[in-house]
Amino acid sequence: MQCFRRQPKRSVSQENILREQSRRVAALNGIRLGLKDDKDLKFLLKGSQLLKVKSASWRKERFYKLQEDCKTIWQESKKMLRSPESQIFSIEDIRDVRSGHKTEGMEKYAKDVPEYRCFSIIFKDQRKNLDLIASSEDDANHWISGLGKIIAHSNSMNQKQKLQHWIHTCLRKADKNKDNKMSLKELKNFLKEVNIEVDDYHAKKIFQHCDKSKTEALEDDEIEEFYKILTERKEIDKIFQKYSDAEGFMSCQNLVRFLYEMQKEEDAVVAAPALIQRYEPNERAKRGNAMTKDGFLMYLLSDDGNIFNSSHRKVYQDMTQPLSHYLVSSSHNTYLMEDQLTGPSSTEAYIRALTKGCRCVELDCWDGPNSEPIIYHGYTLTSKILFSDVIKAIKNYAFKTSPYPVIISLENHCSVDQQKVMAQHMTTILQDMLLVAPVDGNRSHFPSPEQLKGKILVKGKKLSRQEDPSGTNGNNNLEAEDVSDEDEAAEMEDESVKTEIQQKGKSDTLKLAKELSDTVVYCKSVHFNGFEDPSHPRAFYEMSSFTESKALKLAQESGNGFIHHNIRHLSRIYPAGWRTDSSNYNPIDLWNVGCQIVALNFQTAGTEMDVYQGRFQDNGFSGYVLKPEFLRDEQTKFNPKSITEGTWGTKKKLLLKIISGQQLPKVNKSKNSIVDPKVTIEIHGIQQDNNKKQTKVIENNGFNPKWDEEFTFDIEIPALALVRFVVEDFDMSTKNDFIGQYTLPFTSLKQGYRHIHLLTKNGDPYSSSTLFVYVSIQDCD
Repeated sequence: MQCFRRQPKRSVSQENILREQSRRVAALNGIRLGLKDDKDLKFLLKGSQLLKVKSASWRKERFYKLQEDCKTIWQESKKMLRSPESQIFSIEDIRDVRSGHKTEGMEKYAKDVPEYRCFSIIFKDQRKNLDLIASSEDDANHWISGLGKIIAHSNSMNQKQKLQHWIHTCLRKADKNKDNKMSLKELKNFLKEVNIEVDDYHAKKIFQHCDKSKTEALEDDEIEEFYKILTERKEIDKIFQKYSDAEGFMSCQNLVRFLYEMQKEEDAVVAAPALIQRYEPNERAKRGNAMTKDGFLMYLLSDDGNIFNSSHRKVYQDMTQPLSHYLVSSSHNTYLMEDQLTGPSSTEAYIRALTKGCRCVELDCWDGPNSEPIIYHGYTLTSKILFSDVIKAIKNYAFKTSPYPVIISLENHCSVDQQKVMAQHMTTILQDMLLVAPVDGNRSHFPSPEQLKGKILVKGKKLSRQEDPSGTNGNNNLEAEDVSDEDEAAEMEDESVKTEIQQKGKSDTLKLAKELSDTVVYCKSVHFNGFEDPSHPRAFYEMSSFTESKALKLAQESGNGFIHHNIRHLSRIYPAGWRTDSSNYNPIDLWNVGCQIVALNFQTAGTEMDVYQGRFQDNGFSGYVLKPEFLRDEQTKFNPKSITEGTWGTKKKLLLKIISGQQLPKVNKSKNSIVDPKVTIEIHGIQQDNNKKQTKVIENNGFNPKWDEEFTFDIEIPALALVRFVVEDFDMSTKNDFIGQYTLPFTSLKQGYRHIHLLTKNGDPYSSSTLFVYVSIQDCD
């Protein structure tokens, strides 16, 4: 049984002092967020009772309150022995706040409550949504508006402000007796909180240096002095000194020199004055068109100092080429939140995929009760959702992240009657979004993503011209016809699934309703019977789906043939049947032969998904990336398995210096656990380019580790290469723990001194965890 140590009771005056201190801290954090005297913020800091909704029978009142740090929400819990940490969640972990009945839970369990009192908190990771009902419309609006403002203002903070906010929050946490002073013991606890191990001698030395008043406690200016020592960036000071004058100013002319010499910025003369205006906090320096050390650090931590080319955050590629000339961000069995056998299906999975830039989603359709088609993983115990609910979710979220076309990949197992219902739902729900006729009457080649903006395409079986019941085959009354069936679930290597299929006596053909067939315009599913004979070309709109092993075999044995096939046709690749745990395969080898729709399990984090998101953050996160010229040229001789001389781009030599890390997160939340970070650099591309190198391990320092190590890589085909930086907590006895990563295309790398803003396991950015690196790219001799 857990024992609880009783806290000494505070006097009324002590309580009042603490309450006033707490109010002042909250007010200060509100100002930092740019929300001084904001009425919504004040309401959230006071807190309110909300009804938490879990099911039809579980709806309970709980108290929710924004903490004084303006970063975390405290939620009341009635569970016994629940730890204080588990009652708090961070606003940084919130992806979205939705008003009304906008989640499955609200749709199912809160329809009796007016929408204006309902809202849901959607988290970034795999955590369940938090569905809440306020006691009034005003209360709901305070929560929705207040959380929205905090999220928006937090996101717009620069790195220095985020760091300051975080450190002051940690200082407050370390101040156990809440006297706004810091004893030596509290200072040591604070250092552990921010992920740095300092021996007693060094801790005492820092403490004595800052304790000017000799009171054995740091206060006000002394704490600020400690903050300055802690956040000192000597490696950046060294670079700044080289280009600044004796008074500590970097003139505009010297900034131009730095940008040109070190950062390889071609427009340095234009960029320098703009950077001073954008990042310099000192008004005197700004008026003199110069930069201080603070301004220089702000620039290096900003988007302009990022390793990823900021011009690639916008759509910059030619979007007027045929659809088959682009890689398309694509999801496999999109409806699944977890594994392929027993996990939940959810419309939320579609929303998450679409907001991550996915442009091709999959729907496995089966006959459901009450003549309503359902979606689930056939022959398994995964839960079921309504086809119509999924189509509504697609309609609402298809174009929030990208305006370019979404492809609905149908795996159809429905009866003719329910196929007609599917067609009707798509037509009535999607309306003008649904593409039902060729663009501009074009029947000879694919339209471009630009021409298809805002449109939803259906991929599925289609009645051929001979079978088409429009009258060409002499039978005007024909409503349906047999077509070949494609059943990915039937390939699953699970005994219970195989038994289920045998019992159902699955047929190789399927009756297809004309109404459903008519929704397919440019993406007609056909079986693959080998690469086409030039004398008998297949229709451009015919496309095949391949299991990963079949596609990899074709890439290995007929790389150039596959590339030529993918210039004119779309190819969809999906994970092997044995991946019942929703693991992923490496998409690189299939992109290298021009396969466009390489579908991964978006719900599964890991290297493959990191590489995937790295590839598609290019071109404005639009979900479409133009293939290199040598994968689009009809005369191409390129084969990634056999590189010969050709116009594949100049070979490059990449030099990377890993200099330092900043505010790496704690992996183990235990107070005494400090990370031992090491960095691994991976190159993903053609086989010759694949490489991996790693730094030494820095012991007991996740706050500001220093490596200063250089690595070089030869890159044969830069257009196909991606660079991945992985930070791990080294463990001699067990597998290293993942800390963070960042992946980007080689062609999006910026040169010079750059910060890498690390991402979590799920691909979301950490607020202030970075690597500082130097990048140099040269042509190989």
